[in-house]
Amino acid sequence: MNGGPSGFNNAPVTRTIVIVSALFTIIFGIQGRSRNLGWSYQDIFRKLQIWKLIVSVFGFSSTPELLFGIYLLYYFRVFERQIGSNKYTVFIIFSIAISILLEVFALLLLKDPSLNILTSGPYSLIFSSFVPFYFDIPVSTRFHVLNLKFSDKTFIYLAGLQLFLSSWKRSMVPGICGILAGSLYRMNILRVRRMKFPEAIASFFSRLSFPSSMGSSTPATGSSRNVLGSAPTYPGRQMEGNYPAPTLSTLMEPPEDSIATLVSMGFDRNSARQALVRARNDVNAATNILLESQGH
Repeated sequence: MNGGPSGFNNAPVTRTIVIVSALFTIIFGIQGRSRNLGWSYQDIFRKLQIWKLIVSVFGFSSTPELLFGIYLLYYFRVFERQIGSNKYTVFIIFSIAISILLEVFALLLLKDPSLNILTSGPYSLIFSSFVPFYFDIPVSTRFHVLNLKFSDKTFIYLAGLQLFLSSWKRSMVPGICGILAGSLYRMNILRVRRMKFPEAIASFFSRLSFPSSMGSSTPATGSSRNVLGSAPTYPGRQMEGNYPAPTLSTLMEPPEDSIATLVSMGFDRNSARQALVRARNDVNAATNILLESQGH
């Protein structure tokens, strides 16, 4: 199991968050202010330091947390590829907003002096992502070590556990609130899973001039995997269901990266290849073909 092709192909929003998190952590670390990144109830509601809330949402308070956090964010880019950047942006905003509200309630209820300042970093997004990771990402490899059973998902859980316990209560509260926020998103509260940002949002992130080595060469839109949406159509061509029948020009071997992307979503390799052939190597259309075939 992996996050699909290397780099940030079809994941421009994730790429932006990773870079912003790294920059905030490094800049405040150089200034010796990384430990002051965490926000408190007094900072936001009494001093109205909204800027501190924004910075603390993305910047980690230590280098080890940054390493584990970026590793998880990089892996979870698979979810942006599955639902598209437009819907993934909604997932990010929903996760952060709900998690912060839950954190405020937790601080008010617990009244624990040790929780005066919560740890900083995109904990809400990371731990919200563990919900679809648990339910939607299949195990592809199992192995034993000293009579203990492990899978390829074990390493992701261990990285999450390390981040969860990194600052004890100060990191556990954001972690739990993030998991609750991800659960509410999965339950489709207020039909949030139907929402998506305009195409211009994803296009904006795709066109940001980050180093090309970061690997995002193909813009992602909201038309990739969409369980609640409709499959794309191609006017002017003979249709097979909602998709064009393959012709001689479309029977070329699909790129390995495209196959790997579909396999990372949990689809069988041979089925992924056949779907890409039918969809003329369009990953988004191939994803919908596979989803429709599973529904029959």
